Amino acid sequence: MSGGEAELIRTYFRGMTASQEGVVLGVGDDAALLRPRPQRWLAASCDTLIGGVHFPEDAPPEAVGHRGLAVNLSDMSAMGAAPAWALLSLTLPEEDPAWLDGFSRGFAALADGHGVALVGGDTTRGSLSITVTVLGHVAEHGALCRGGARPGDGIWVTGTLGDAARGLECWRTGPHPLTGDAAWLAGRLLRPEPRVAAGRALAGTATAAIDLSDGLALDLSRLLGESGAGATLDLDALPASDAFRAADGEVRHMLHGGDDYELCFTLPPAAEGGIGEIQRSAGVAMTRIGTVDAEPGLRGRAGGAVRTVEPRGYDHFGGTR
Repeated sequence: MSGGEAELIRTYFRGMTASQEGVVLGVGDDAALLRPRPQRWLAASCDTLIGGVHFPEDAPPEAVGHRGLAVNLSDMSAMGAAPAWALLSLTLPEEDPAWLDGFSRGFAALADGHGVALVGGDTTRGSLSITVTVLGHVAEHGALCRGGARPGDGIWVTGTLGDAARGLECWRTGPHPLTGDAAWLAGRLLRPEPRVAAGRALAGTATAAIDLSDGLALDLSRLLGESGAGATLDLDALPASDAFRAADGEVRHMLHGGDDYELCFTLPPAAEGGIGEIQRSAGVAMTRIGTVDAEPGLRGRAGGAVRTVEPRGYDHFGGTR
């Protein structure tokens, strides 16, 4: 293809706008024109993914497209927001039609599944990186935030933990193509499922929430810091998938591994009786893993013994897991 940037955008990305309400003018002009819903706050999230840092450089392009959008949808879920529009800035080392076709299909499939319209962005040449901004709606005064957890609240997570971290190890060590449990775990890394329905089901009930991008210990510590509280985790209750157990996954993967993009949230005791209905609405299992404490810091209990849990995880500027 030799038509340059404008042709690249028309070929791979212009068709992702049409179905979403509120789009007055989408891809193709200097800026998008959007019509927010009345009596809703606008939620906005932006993430950058770098090849070789946030995903393996040899990952399938469909998975890279999916993941590029999924991490932002996960932020929307943590706020209890409904995603609506996305902007994509894509930096490529070269114009590769086969890679672009796969990337755009992966991005579009997830966008269609959540009613998200691509309304603008940019393309440029350089080392592979993907920056996505997602805008969504949340009811006025109804957003989930990190700062509302209170002593006595239960700490819960959606889904299972540690799969992506163990999957990254499987991907790195091979052999390729991966099969069986290793392939399933790598899929959890490359194609995370944003818990949008769970976030919306929890809005108005959960006292605080955060998505687990950098590891349970680090992300939960961030939530607790915003809430001015501490917590004690039941390490024996951390939910693990069958594939994780079969692949000899360890507690360190679950506490410090990151990239699962599950939700961690807190519920007051009076709300825990309704968790069954919330799970049915969200379509995902939820597990109670601890309790918010007044004493600062994060602790873990296993086999009757309590120990300090260090808030380690992935941090671009503070060291890695």
